Amino acid sequence: MYQIKSRIYLDFDKTQKSGICNYLRALVKQNLELTSSELLEKFLGDEKYYLELNSSRFPFLSEVIDNDDFVQDTKLFIIECKRYYEYKESQRPFIEKQKEYEKKKRKFLQEVKMSKEKPTQKQIYYYDKLCKRYSLEKKDVENLSKLDLRDEIERIINEYSGFSAEVN
Repeated sequence: MYQIKSRIYLDFDKTQKSGICNYLRALVKQNLELTSSELLEKFLGDEKYYLELNSSRFPFLSEVIDNDDFVQDTKLFIIECKRYYEYKESQRPFIEKQKEYEKKKRKFLQEVKMSKEKPTQKQIYYYDKLCKRYSLEKKDVENLSKLDLRDEIERIINEYSGFSAEVN
């Protein structure tokens, strides 16, 4: 898409070119179901209508909207945008898998880090309160890691949450 941008709309300045390209890109993204010819017709029809009302976003188009070079450049850019978004859509499953893999990797690395750290005072306090609440024998937390204590707390909560729900 970026190679095409350097070859189209050569008569426009940088701001005009950027404005048209951004608008066309958004138009294509919103209307992926339309063909490139239909998108071109829609864009040209809308712009001609707004130019007649003197409320166009691109007033500089009034001189070139019927020019064959402008129409050809616009069609090329629309085709390239459609190609880009179709490719991006086809890559979605791979991107989702990659995100899921990265999420699992971060979780694993976090657990490795936790397995090497000592438990926090909050964890110890919470563990003590749980043991007291459910009348459990406390383990020696000095030898446990942050991960071990977290797992022990989860085990207690899971084991006794059903029990406490039945009692209440």
